[in-house]
Amino acid sequence: MRNKLIVIRWILLLASLSTFANLAIGQTFEKKTLTLQGAERVIATAKAEAQKLQAPGGVIAVVDDGGNLMALERLDGTFSAGANISIGKARTAVMFKQPTRFFEELINSSGKGRTVMTVLENFTPLIGGIPITVDGQIVGGVGVSGAASADQDEKLAIAGANAFAPGASAAVGSTAPVSYFEKSKVEDAFSKGAVLLDGSDGRNYMVHASRREKPGQAEIHTKDADVIYVLEGSATFVTGGVPVDTAATAPDELRGSSIRNGQTRQISKGDVIVVPSGVPHQFLEVTNPFLYYVVKVR
Repeated sequence: MRNKLIVIRWILLLASLSTFANLAIGQTFEKKTLTLQGAERVIATAKAEAQKLQAPGGVIAVVDDGGNLMALERLDGTFSAGANISIGKARTAVMFKQPTRFFEELINSSGKGRTVMTVLENFTPLIGGIPITVDGQIVGGVGVSGAASADQDEKLAIAGANAFAPGASAAVGSTAPVSYFEKSKVEDAFSKGAVLLDGSDGRNYMVHASRREKPGQAEIHTKDADVIYVLEGSATFVTGGVPVDTAATAPDELRGSSIRNGQTRQISKGDVIVVPSGVPHQFLEVTNPFLYYVVKVR
């Protein structure tokens, strides 16, 4: 009899614990959290969209669901105030759980604007802030400032916020089609010097089949690094130093007559040399022809 009472007591105890556990589960839910890797993915996706739209600049900020800054990236050429503005947009989107377009349009409503809202602390009612949602939960916000327009700010932010949408991995990973150039096309490109693969479709690299028959000007690529592989011939190659008589020839491209106090190298077939962006360089005393691949990376 005593043993039966002990068993009954254990059964009642276990039942009670199960009931409390079920009540606890019913009062909580699984919360999604934005990780640093996730924030970097948002920025990478927004940057890919910026390249696709040829945005002149932009600052991309990502905050968590409490409005705390997690990651920020400022594209070249963007005005410095863009950083604080983008953070404010991201924070406003997540704290109010609305795209910031809603608030800018509400405040600017003809004759009925809620201008009193502008006095709210930590409130940036400017287009370009979007909540980041995963499985129906807001896990953070992304804000963009400094693109070509407010609408373009918003397009970049929307792209970033959609980084976790089904099928969105293509925006971050390398899913571009493989490019193949048969021998005859490559030989034709080297016969005159041509671009094999340009920087379209959001690519941050280009491949040139380059040909030189005489010395060239001093060159400075302010955004592109050059990875050079010599295919045929030899040349005197100068890097660094101070370029002389420079002038802009295209966006992010400078040319000069010569280079003072640079480092001189003899390069020939099979050599590889990497010239970082912003470093002056010049080909001198080239053989005819001097053929080389250039991979430009931005």
